[in-house]
Amino acid sequence: MHLAEAAPEQADASRQLDVLRDLLASYARGRRVETLTVVGNAPLTPDTERAALIDGSDLVLRMTTFALDEPGGQPAYGRKTDVVVVHRGVLVSPHTFADYKSRLYLLAEPGRLHWEPEIIPGWWPTDLGFVPIPNRPFVRPLGRLLGLDPEQAIWATTGTLVVYLAVRLFPEARIRITGFSILDKPEQTTFAHAWGQDVNVTGDHRLHAESALLRSWRDNGEIELIP
Repeated sequence: MHLAEAAPEQADASRQLDVLRDLLASYARGRRVETLTVVGNAPLTPDTERAALIDGSDLVLRMTTFALDEPGGQPAYGRKTDVVVVHRGVLVSPHTFADYKSRLYLLAEPGRLHWEPEIIPGWWPTDLGFVPIPNRPFVRPLGRLLGLDPEQAIWATTGTLVVYLAVRLFPEARIRITGFSILDKPEQTTFAHAWGQDVNVTGDHRLHAESALLRSWRDNGEIELIP
């Protein structure tokens, strides 16, 4: 790519980041993002302090088949949900689209770079819109960090993509993550979910690379891990 061609593309990517940042911030408590928590789908043991920390965050991002604390149950996952990241093959939990009119829905579609068609699943709420996560400013740079071949249909899990989104959009915020099993078990071949059955790790992911990247962000202080 010539420099003259690269400059407009970089400017467009910068604009996309600004628009997405402002959009997410509009769903945050007080429209500010000083604390942000990404809640993964791995099962969590009951922990009142963790649940309170999640619910006390300015912005809480969850993904796909997620769980929430049930009324009267032991606190573990919290209930605050500002942004939900889904993909076209999501297994819907009772919480995925509950109270959807008060949330922002982002659609991760890395497969659009390769083979995935632009089709909305039939179970999608007819009055719910969504915002695609742009592939060029997010999915491709994350793939480069993971050492993935852009010509192959290989990409990060939704969880790692959401953490990358948070780090890119809100670098000054205190970013916490919890419910990420790949940090300690990158060799796993199935994902245990807080809601629903285990699912197989598909061949389009490289968990060892994702685990190493998340741990490097932890080590340099970009994110904090909540046990």
